[in-house]
Amino acid sequence: MTLTVGFIGLGTMGLPMARHIINRGFAVKLYARRPEVFEGKAKALVELGATPCLSLTEVAKNVDVIITNVTGTADVEAVLLGDNGAGRAAKPGTLFIDHSTIDPARTMDIARQLGEMGMMFVDAPVSGGVWASEEARLIVMQGGTVEACEQANQVIECYAKAITRVGDAGHGQIAKLSNQIAQTITIEGVAECLTFAKTLGADPGAVFRAIKDGMGGSQMMSLMAPKMIAEDFEPGIEARLHAKDVGIACETAFDQHLSLPCLEFVHQQYQSIMEHGLGSRDSSILFDRLKNVESH
Repeated sequence: MTLTVGFIGLGTMGLPMARHIINRGFAVKLYARRPEVFEGKAKALVELGATPCLSLTEVAKNVDVIITNVTGTADVEAVLLGDNGAGRAAKPGTLFIDHSTIDPARTMDIARQLGEMGMMFVDAPVSGGVWASEEARLIVMQGGTVEACEQANQVIECYAKAITRVGDAGHGQIAKLSNQIAQTITIEGVAECLTFAKTLGADPGAVFRAIKDGMGGSQMMSLMAPKMIAEDFEPGIEARLHAKDVGIACETAFDQHLSLPCLEFVHQQYQSIMEHGLGSRDSSILFDRLKNVESH
């Protein structure tokens, strides 16, 4: 039996994910908060056979799986549990898969509430960015029961190269925030090492070539250093998204009375980026923030 999938959230990540599901032969219903996307960037998905829906109720009726890929915790709660949310219209036994990056504790509460309504829930945040979404090579971190995760994988395999069940509901979010801590601190480290080299009179490009294959090198250095050196801050990974995730990580650490000084400093840097209206720039803009701090 072919599963019917409802897909909510047609942003830069969601669009290619939905396309991969359609191309695998699943029946797909789409919902976007702005209906005009079905005449714009999502038009190709409709031409491939997906059904556009004008409400959460419509997308949630008579489907087996509902996937959400939206921005923040409040968005997920509203989409799934609001008065007109998808959870209110879905049939018992529906599997919900959330690919957003949100608060772990509130994720656990979402899973509990949906469970009380007879639904299954898997939090499955992703890593890899738009390129990995386009190429069906996303890294997926899962939280949920073994049964729910196994069912979810039937669909997630359409766009993922690696899927790891970390634990129960909310643990996918814990893994994703752990990833974001390591990632953003690394970006800051790359920015600082290049600033150090440049200030002392060395060619930052030559320094990058000298160290990129050593113990200090990383995938993130190889991605970000060339952009920093060229001062190319066109978005690949938008700083506002990292700012959101770092903020969630800091709040979660605070709630646990956990001191993470490097994360706290990076959080301050991202707050500065947002305050200066640079959230839509690439996360490599951390390098520019250091230059501006140095100039003062």
